[in-house]
Amino acid sequence: MKRVWAALMAAWSLTAQGSIVNAVRLRIAQHDLTGAESMLRAYQAQAGAQPQVAAAYSWLARAALDAKALDRADALAEEAGKMASRFLLGRKIDDDPWLPTAAGAAIEVHAQVLTERGQRAEAIQYLGEQAKQFAGTSIAERIHKNINLLSLEGKRAPALEVAQWLGPRPPALSALRGHPVLLFFWAHWCGDCKAMEAGIATVRRTFAAQGLVVLGPTRLYGYISGGEDAPPEREKAYIEQVRNRYYADLADMPAPLSAANFVSYGASTTPTLVLIDRLGIVRYYHPGAVDRGELEGKIRSLLVK
Repeated sequence: MKRVWAALMAAWSLTAQGSIVNAVRLRIAQHDLTGAESMLRAYQAQAGAQPQVAAAYSWLARAALDAKALDRADALAEEAGKMASRFLLGRKIDDDPWLPTAAGAAIEVHAQVLTERGQRAEAIQYLGEQAKQFAGTSIAERIHKNINLLSLEGKRAPALEVAQWLGPRPPALSALRGHPVLLFFWAHWCGDCKAMEAGIATVRRTFAAQGLVVLGPTRLYGYISGGEDAPPEREKAYIEQVRNRYYADLADMPAPLSAANFVSYGASTTPTLVLIDRLGIVRYYHPGAVDRGELEGKIRSLLVK
């Protein structure tokens, strides 16, 4: 009883200035997964099931997966997913800020557990089913990212939507056959993307003679600096300002402007890097920042082939 009371007091103390999600994440950062779970269950016992509680369980599931505790990770993901689904009855997933986190992570963790258990085909099938269920929602990109991590390399690169763009008009990928192509997915709010600008510019200069073409797909998010809501034309103008300030060395990089590209390439993480060979086949898919040396190594390997 004392341990339960202590966990409850810790939960209320840590959430006094924030959410139970932040409290759980803090415990996870302190490598105290057991304490984080005890605190969350004590909080749930008093506050009941809530979307943010489901999101907190999804963070526990990710932490258990990182610790290679597959059974525990899968059980926590199932708990997060079931709780989230209760709040989806009669409402859309994006009506609540916590539900995309809860449902998206639950799907991701279960797929990764299947993969770790050697059930790759089952993971891809499961993700495909979830992609259909959540098409048109904010977690579509995340689901496609996980599909692509398991299956995109070695396949033909999905076509890019290029009806709108920033900078020079982008060519269709089909028009670039014979050239290696690097796709650099970025977002106007993304600090890691800005940090990679110099490296991407260097890579482009280094391999220009071998025909490397760099395209920088981006998209609208509905807001500008400080999270201020913005209509498309205002946000587009703001992205141009960001390009001029932070991407000066890539000012002549064509930047297709389309949310559909982010879904098909699963670019829920920015930056996302995709390397395509001269035949249009994806040879490297990497959500997240990449060391320039690693990226150059991948390009050299592709050019040799």
